[in-house]
Amino acid sequence: MTISYQMPTKVLMGHNVVRQSADLISVLGKKALIVTGARSAEASGALDDVTAALKQNRQSYLIFNKVMSNPTIACVYDGADAAKKEGCDFVVAVGGGSPMDAAKAIALLACQDIPQSDLFSGRYGGTVLPMAHIPTTAGTGSEVTPYAILTNDAAQTKTSLASPLLFPNIAMLDARYLKALPHTVAVCTAIDALSHLTEGMLTVRSNMMTDMLATEGIKNIAYCLGALKNGLLTDEQREKLLYASMLGGMVISNCGTTAVHAMGYSLTYFKNVEHGRANGLLLAAFFEFLQKNEVEKVSRILELMGLKSVDELKKTLDELLGKMDPLSEQEIVQYSRISINTKNIGNTLVPPTERDIADMFRASL
Repeated sequence: MTISYQMPTKVLMGHNVVRQSADLISVLGKKALIVTGARSAEASGALDDVTAALKQNRQSYLIFNKVMSNPTIACVYDGADAAKKEGCDFVVAVGGGSPMDAAKAIALLACQDIPQSDLFSGRYGGTVLPMAHIPTTAGTGSEVTPYAILTNDAAQTKTSLASPLLFPNIAMLDARYLKALPHTVAVCTAIDALSHLTEGMLTVRSNMMTDMLATEGIKNIAYCLGALKNGLLTDEQREKLLYASMLGGMVISNCGTTAVHAMGYSLTYFKNVEHGRANGLLLAAFFEFLQKNEVEKVSRILELMGLKSVDELKKTLDELLGKMDPLSEQEIVQYSRISINTKNIGNTLVPPTERDIADMFRASL
């Protein structure tokens, strides 16, 4: 038996956890850079809780609210410059995957002079600002991962910074923040979490421990699928989705992701399709591809979701996500060429060829 697992982030989950655990933030530093988007942190109530906790600790702060969806390289260098200029010695990320991913890159760049040409090299020194992450969506699981995904215009895709340095020190999860989410965002982020959990089981790096976490997460998302369809989530279901999202982050922290993410990045970069929706649109075709060689694993995932076939999965995802306009053959060729050159392909349990990837695009769109 071979098992590898790492998750150094301290996780706390519960109502009012940020204010009640302010003492854990107090040890991170004297001045925080709060990294967030333009609206979500404030609308959810999370920003009020964070600033109240900082004031209680007599810690000063600067709000950097310039993070856009799918953050850019320029954005994180801008944030790092702000942290250095204002003397911020720790980072608090508040929001969904974009602010949390940006916060990790900012925490790294605030301590190290890394040229843009080396940003994705993985060759980093040993210093990074301490971080506390407070998610306001249930999808990315970035609060417990060592990854920061940024838009990479040079490669015409999204690319990951990956280093154990990027694990946040603390993750504080409060499902109350999910109440402010628009229904479409709740659906897309839940499917993102489902993608992480299922893809993790279908990587070459999966093991008994990560499969155990993935199994638990998939069951919790499956419990909420009906409510996601009708838009009537209960407080209990929001907690289950947030819990499952965290588990998904723990899974991909150790297993990584597969061809689904490699392909989905092109839909996001070129078509502006939300990340979770992009993954969901491709998931059924990916299962169908893998089922030819990995019947047992694919069947196990479908069973956990209460489904009997890949066709049922496709129907469920179509009901949740709708359909997008078909891709042209030229787009399929272009996106397949980009996808085949990503690390995700080699991490897939059965690595697809460029032709296989094109066929999955055609079957999905």
